[in-house]
Amino acid sequence: MLDLDALRARYRQITEAEPEGLWFAPGRVNLIGEHTDYNDGFVLPFALERKAVIAGGRRTDDTLVLVSLELDDEVRVPLADLAPGTQGWSSYLAGVAWALREAGHDVGGATLVMTSDVPLGAGLSSSAAIECATVAALADLYDLDIAKMDRARLARVAENDYVGAPTGLLDQAASTLCEADAGLFLDCRTLETQQVPLPMAEQGYEILVLDTKTPHSHVDGEYGARRASCEAAASILGIPALRDVTDLDDALGRLDDETLRRRVRHVVTENQRVLDAFEVARSDDLAALAPLLDASHVSMRDDYEITVPTVDLAVEAARAAGALGARMTGGGFGGCIIALTRAGEADGIGRAVADAFTEAGYGAPEWFSATPAPGAGRLA
Repeated sequence: MLDLDALRARYRQITEAEPEGLWFAPGRVNLIGEHTDYNDGFVLPFALERKAVIAGGRRTDDTLVLVSLELDDEVRVPLADLAPGTQGWSSYLAGVAWALREAGHDVGGATLVMTSDVPLGAGLSSSAAIECATVAALADLYDLDIAKMDRARLARVAENDYVGAPTGLLDQAASTLCEADAGLFLDCRTLETQQVPLPMAEQGYEILVLDTKTPHSHVDGEYGARRASCEAAASILGIPALRDVTDLDDALGRLDDETLRRRVRHVVTENQRVLDAFEVARSDDLAALAPLLDASHVSMRDDYEITVPTVDLAVEAARAAGALGARMTGGGFGGCIIALTRAGEADGIGRAVADAFTEAGYGAPEWFSATPAPGAGRLA
């Protein structure tokens, strides 16, 4: 539970005034569609109730004062000194101010005090939550009329160009555009979206989110290597992106490199799984999502090679304990799994995974049952 009173108190301590507002943006779970976004493909995420919250107000000294409540850290950055490549937690907030100013928006100084209960390095988009909350805060503080998708794009610019993480638009779009009790079907080429109802409780299901506590980072070489391999394959095939593969067998036959073949197979089949999940979500029984989740995990494990032993064990243990389907979610190399369970069974399945971790000598995971939540906005 976030302590918003402590957030306001920290802001008052710095400024001797009340914050002009509180803004939030959620983390997200990607129901299905991993590493398809930067291949111009399809994704189907939903927002979490866990979120980043910022208490903010304007300053007249052209300085950003950035504070993390959890880290008990304060960073001061003159607007004139904003420069891509800056490291550390504050770069996710400073990068948004930089992106807004680079886009021509008249953004001045601000005090931004942040708190978040989105787990770090878990694949639940803690960075996008921070960025999108910052966009919401600065847009309101400086009376900027920016459409939701454009806000997501600016947050992505901050992550790509300022922080240096080569992510797609999935995380920021989900954090900004999602609605309660729905998933967001996003075409990452056209940026067309559609809200897809996910009546989990009505149909007697839950989504278990389990953090393996194996942290990952998108700023490392593995994520960039996967993206580069997809771009290389698309170039060989003579298409703009792997989304444009229409005959998988033909495409695989034209690639000599086995690694590229595996990467292409994952992206193309994962895109189809998103389209299939979109149709399932519009049907009367969400249980049909289960085999899609299972197939997605196998593809990420064998073809895209982005899972790790803790994640694979979590999926196997969840399925053995009664989960209908399970898969890793997020960029990979650690982080979280999700599992579709019957209502009332998610916590017991989480405990079964914890038991399996203990037996294997791994540290204890954490888990919760996820409810699709609304995207970024103003709390007060």
